[in-house]
Formats: sequence, structure tokens, C-alpha cells
Amino acid sequence: MILDAQPDIEVVAEAGDGAEAVDAVRRHAPEVALLDVRMPVMDGIEACRAISAGSSCRTVMLTTFDSDEYVYEALHAGASGFLLKDVRRDDLVHAVRVVARGDALLAPSVARRLVEEYTAGGPRRTDGARLGALTARERETLLMLGRGLSNAEIAAEFVVSEHTVKTHVGNVLSKLGLRDRVQAVICAYETGLITAGSPPPEGGRPGR
Repeated sequence: MILDAQPDIEVVAEAGDGAEAVDAVRRHAPEVALLDVRMPVMDGIEACRAISAGSSCRTVMLTTFDSDEYVYEALHAGASGFLLKDVRRDDLVHAVRVVARGDALLAPSVARRLVEEYTAGGPRRTDGARLGALTARERETLLMLGRGLSNAEIAAEFVVSEHTVKTHVGNVLSKLGLRDRVQAVICAYETGLITAGSPPPEGGRPGR
């Protein structure tokens, strides 16, 4: 009801469980799927994984459980958004619009816990070899993404246009097989590009 009341959003289908959600995505090809983490037959994480693997539909996970385990599973399954059910109506609508545009969004508490887990030396994969496909500027772009900078902020750091930054971001996502900026943040930590206590760029700008 909240989403359907918006003039720019059309709810094309509803589903009672994860399997129905996957089937509905196949039949209706929506831009965004809003999934509950806990659903019968197939839970939201598995549904997200199936949807991400089989379509271009982007997913937003909604749950009452502020659990790190769910966050990691959902993000690695391909989720582009993760919200708690106490989210305000306006924020829910905003999240769907953001994800539909191709960006990603996490509830502030979820983002904070995710970063804290990595910077506290929590479990991570070290796979620095993945970065070998990137140019030096693309590595710098991933570093900036990992630190949470927007395209405008990255453009200011690099002293280039936002259009150029969008090109760099697109190249990073494509070469590393990432769906969006959230997965880029995770990649920056998992590959060791950003580690606990890593300093900001000297003088406020990355090296060239």
C-alpha cells in the first residue's frame, strides 16, 4: 500500500513466500523486489540469490532482525539494500527509488555494523589478486568507494568531472563483477585495499 500509493512506483505482484517471489520476478520482470528475510518455503536470502543470478532485478531486504549474519548473507547474495522493518515510510520509498536507479542503500545501523565488523578485524577474505584487473586510477576509485565517498566527492578528490568518475566506477564494477557500490565497499575490505586503521589519502587526495 505504501509503495503503490506513489505516483512513480507500480506494484506489479505480491508473493506469500520466497519461491513465489522468484517466480513473480520471472513472470513480471520488475526493476526492484522487496524481500522479507524470513519467509516460508524459501527464505529471503535464497530468493535474493536466485533473483540476482537469474535476472537484472535488484533486491531490497527488509527484516526485524538487526543481525550481522543476515547482513553478510544478504549482501553476498546480491542485495542492493538492507532495511529494518522499523524504517519510516518515506525512507522505505526512498530506498526503492535509490535501488531502482542502480545505486545501493543500507540502513545506517546496518552500514555502521558492517564497517565496524571489518575494521575491528572480523572475518574477511583476503583476495588482493582480484585487483590486478584494475588500472591505478580504478584502484583509487575503489578505495574512495570503500571510504563511502559520493561521485561528487570523488570528483573533487581527483579534480575531474563527475562524468569521468561515473566511468571509473562503472569500470570498477564491471571488471570486478560487482552489482553496485555496496558490494564495492565489501570488496575494498575483503581484498585488503582498506584495512583497520588505514590512513586517509595524504593531503586529502589520493596519489596519482
